[in-house]
Amino acid sequence: MSTRDLYTTAPSSPSWQVPATGAARFSWEYEDGRERLLALYQKGKDKQWDGATRIDWDLEVDPYDPLGTPDEVLTLHGTRHWAKMTEKDKGDLRRHYSAWQFSQFLHGEQGAMICAARIVESVPDLDAKFYSATQTMDEARHAEIYGRFLHEKIGMLYPINDNLRGLLDDTLRDSRWDMPYLGMQVLIEGLALAAFGMIRDTTDKPLPKQILAYVMQDEARHVAFGRMALRDYYKQLSDAELREREEFVIEGCHLMRDRLRGVEVLENFGIPRKEAEELSEQSEFLHLFRKLLFSRIVPCVKDIGLWGERLQKAYVDMGVFDLGDSNLDLLMTQDEEIAERLDAERFAQEERARVTEVADAIAEGAAGE
Repeated sequence: MSTRDLYTTAPSSPSWQVPATGAARFSWEYEDGRERLLALYQKGKDKQWDGATRIDWDLEVDPYDPLGTPDEVLTLHGTRHWAKMTEKDKGDLRRHYSAWQFSQFLHGEQGAMICAARIVESVPDLDAKFYSATQTMDEARHAEIYGRFLHEKIGMLYPINDNLRGLLDDTLRDSRWDMPYLGMQVLIEGLALAAFGMIRDTTDKPLPKQILAYVMQDEARHVAFGRMALRDYYKQLSDAELREREEFVIEGCHLMRDRLRGVEVLENFGIPRKEAEELSEQSEFLHLFRKLLFSRIVPCVKDIGLWGERLQKAYVDMGVFDLGDSNLDLLMTQDEEIAERLDAERFAQEERARVTEVADAIAEGAAGE
């Protein structure tokens, strides 16, 4: 079935065209490179994987409860609308929220793929081009996986959220070569990592847990790449140039914060937009969710050298300033370890099943003699 037939609201056009700006840069230096970045490139090559085989797609998913979402975290819980809902309505609501959330993941991964390709084109250093090429493949794999999950397991998609679209548009239209790093590697990827992690760590459903754990293993490298490249480059910029990028970060963080409300879902359940926005803003879970989502962005922004007074004030106003001291390296290490542990557990279970199967076959053969 065509994706267009699965959208809750069909996109206005089958594609979105963003005018490209900036120069394509060739480098004639093929030998020298930053050791840390080349090591990350090697890791990117070593860690390539196939989503068709590493993920167990035979696992069943209930489309009306794909993530095992508790009632209490749904925006409508405890409202007058919830009191009128049947169990079927609540299942439909869970399905819509999961479809909306994973659709934004899917659209964001396509954006990441395009931004990574843009970095290959525009970044001046060959070591960065090398790594970005591996990231482009990673993001293609992620888009493939999220698309398959939505098509085969949920059967519903939502169009791209306006705020995510706005940030991607700003990122891709900017002619400065570092802006795809800043918009994608720091803001969009950082927020996505935290969202993925929250679901990965709370869901009891094995298929989405696999998908998110394996995607996060890749994304940990991507954020590390952005930190390395931008930390080196931003040391060279003037105060005025740094302020321009801090303004971009502030605006981007507001867009990302407002992206998370899922107002489109409530509108599909007949709730007027203004009321849907008010209900979303009153949700205690959303407030907690937002703060946790910035746990990856704030320390990264601070680490790369964007920490002026205006940016710090914006983070104070958003209630996330204290996250600047989070240990980003520890979070990334945990992402790697969780994926590897999940692999080890799955392969151990498969090996036990094979041993049992062989033993049963031997027993059956002996009984027949």
